[in-house]
Amino acid sequence: MKRGFRMTRLAVVITSTLALVAVLAVGGQMNASYAEATDQQALVDSAKSTFEGFVQDKEFSWLPENLHDLKGILIVPKLVKAGFVLGGSGGRAVMLTRDAKTGKWSEPGFFSIGSVSFGLQIGGEAAEVIMAVKSQGAVDRLLSSSVKLGADAGIAAGPVGGGAKFNAMADILSFSKAKGAFVGLSLEGSVVKVSDKWNEGYYDKPGVRPTDIFIKQSVSNPGSKALIEAVKAAEKKM
Repeated sequence: MKRGFRMTRLAVVITSTLALVAVLAVGGQMNASYAEATDQQALVDSAKSTFEGFVQDKEFSWLPENLHDLKGILIVPKLVKAGFVLGGSGGRAVMLTRDAKTGKWSEPGFFSIGSVSFGLQIGGEAAEVIMAVKSQGAVDRLLSSSVKLGADAGIAAGPVGGGAKFNAMADILSFSKAKGAFVGLSLEGSVVKVSDKWNEGYYDKPGVRPTDIFIKQSVSNPGSKALIEAVKAAEKKM
């Protein structure tokens, strides 16, 4: 009886231990997913602040005045530049697109942007960037895994100041500033890539692709509401 009791008790202990290990493993995965989703939400919140800062700045009045004609906007809250004259650069971006039929703005999709050089640079400086996507063709190309600006999609610096002119032939116009002042970065040659893992994590759905976000519109996250509302509000003011 005692031996049988000990064996039964041992089996219970082993089962309980295995169950605890399983719970801890799942909990660890959930915590990792939560941490990643928190990073993504922080980027979405930063994108909202960056967008509002641009549209409220008179130097970038072209943006709100022409927002209703854009096919999409790509917001880079922090583009880090390293080195002097030649250096690595990069940052994370959030893109929203406009539904051609309804005119409504989409949920955000996550991208990364990097370049060997942005031309003349000041070591360690960080810039805020908004890219105004004017053509549907440019949006479609951005939905592929990787796009080189200037080669796969034409890009030019956007107009600054009242009545400024711009290159009407460019698919994308870029606006940039650092410490609140216009800096006019050249993004030609930069590479924009889809961040699949960030998209999957933010929408808590494996296999999420840009088509699910921008075309099928089959995913959503309540955390994006403030950003979308900020874009809609800027559009209504004009």
